[in-house]
Amino acid sequence: MQDTPAANAPVEGARPVISATGLFTPEHSISNAELVESFNAYADRFNKANAEAIAAGEVDALAHSSVEFIEKASGIKARHVMAKAPVLDPETMAPRWDERGDDEISIMAEIGVAAARQAIERAGRDPADIDAVLCAASNMQRPYPAMAIEIQQALEIEGFGFDMNVACSSATFGIQTAADYIRSGNAKSVLVVSPEITSGHLNWRDRDSHFIFGDVATAVLVEAVDIAPAQHWDILGTKLKTVFSNNIRNNFGFLNRAHPETSDAPDKLFVQEGRKVFKEVVPMVAQMIVEEAERLGIEPTALRRMWLHQANAGMNRLIAQRVLGHEASEDESPTVLDTYGNTSSAGSIIAFHLNCDDLSDGDTGLICSFGAGYSAGAVFVRKAG
Repeated sequence: MQDTPAANAPVEGARPVISATGLFTPEHSISNAELVESFNAYADRFNKANAEAIAAGEVDALAHSSVEFIEKASGIKARHVMAKAPVLDPETMAPRWDERGDDEISIMAEIGVAAARQAIERAGRDPADIDAVLCAASNMQRPYPAMAIEIQQALEIEGFGFDMNVACSSATFGIQTAADYIRSGNAKSVLVVSPEITSGHLNWRDRDSHFIFGDVATAVLVEAVDIAPAQHWDILGTKLKTVFSNNIRNNFGFLNRAHPETSDAPDKLFVQEGRKVFKEVVPMVAQMIVEEAERLGIEPTALRRMWLHQANAGMNRLIAQRVLGHEASEDESPTVLDTYGNTSSAGSIIAFHLNCDDLSDGDTGLICSFGAGYSAGAVFVRKAG
């Protein structure tokens, strides 16, 4: 009688699938109206404090923001945050929470663990069955020890873990990395966790970007098909692409301490050239999707659903139109941007997590991310059950 391989025993050439996903949503949400009230109060204070310099033409007065401006520019109506009161305080306008000791779980690991537990439970899996944890996010709260290893410890998972950062494409890059581990036989079950506390690298005092980001955490369990639950998503193929660009940038890092006089300068937070990003990223991503779909023998116009990166409603609309050949309906390209804001790499995963259960066996879809780098990741999936 032949022994059955252990759940975490590598099998060369296994086919990777998505077994389950998980989502952690912070309890606090900020509406556009609340955000505008806070920003405009700050702008009034700034203009009053700098009235003489503004009158002399030495300083530009700050213009008010508005709900209409935000929704027209982005499609965002609200965003979840880990710390609401300090973000809305005109004197602070940044997230704040109590410092945690080294013997306490960090805030980023905590929300990552919450999302991961949900994915594990939905898959009917035990943490002991998981071989690796990848923490894939746009900003880590520290350089080391790796957030992934802290999450691994909190979940009592054997094996290994490491962090990876490809900005808004971190989750899709993580999924391909996990799938490659499955294909190579180096793992049978890999957890990709994306805790995105993006409120920490947003300049809440910048009218052109103060509304963009929100906080969240997602998890994706990628496994070999032979141990996956009956209901799962076959990974048909993946495609990654990077092209260097300064049009989205964040200069914050520990090396800033070498120049303390500039450590709190605005460019140490999120900055972007939005129009350039729109013009350059839309055709790049649409072409990548179409070419990879054709390589996989998938008719792009026949994709049942596209779970796109939730950064800008206009970008998603145009990318979907170029791929599908017509303007996508909400059913074909669902939106979570309106209530979650831009959650960096977690956005497309949230869209997938909340809008995939209604599809039928055999339906084909696309999880796609794009953002700073530039980076873009496409994961073609088919529902199986």
